[in-house]
Amino acid sequence: HPFLGLQGAAAGGYLLYRGATGVCAIYERLGKDTTDPEAINITEHITVNAPREKVYAFWRELANLPKFMKHLKSVYELSGTESHWVANTPGNLIDLDWNAEITREDEGSYLGWQSIEDSMIENAGKVEFRDTLNGTGTDIHIEIDYFPPAGSVGRGVVSLFNGVFEKMIREDIQNFKKYAEAAEFKAYVGVTSTSL
Repeated sequence: HPFLGLQGAAAGGYLLYRGATGVCAIYERLGKDTTDPEAINITEHITVNAPREKVYAFWRELANLPKFMKHLKSVYELSGTESHWVANTPGNLIDLDWNAEITREDEGSYLGWQSIEDSMIENAGKVEFRDTLNGTGTDIHIEIDYFPPAGSVGRGVVSLFNGVFEKMIREDIQNFKKYAEAAEFKAYVGVTSTSL
């Protein structure tokens, strides 16, 4: 379909621009400098063989995230839009925790969040869910950013924001594909291996 080709080309062009410059319009509006060398900026794309509505519902239940994201120790929902996150650090040296709020939600297709003011860690992200072309699976576009805190505590935490922590997060995102093909997830979404 010609429109999908143009849409894909535009998205690809934006991602190339963002990758080359480090500039992200979303985070510019939030006053975040994604070119900060100590920040972790992750953009990943995965496709899973499960219905979009079910995949979205799984991600929207934030307590599910540590099931496949090993860098997260726990996520507790405090209200319909606020949650408390605890992250493991490389070597499990310390726990980092913060509260976050959902900043945008389009049911079934988009989930965006950011940490609330005065959190130990500044974190923001978004996940977009789209049907695959054949309509049986879900394309997931994920952006996650971590910004180390300022001040003396921040200087100590900055050392944790290294390639190892970033690699953990990237692997966690890719782990969702494996998790989505496992029996536990299939039971959650109410499908059998023969129906996918």
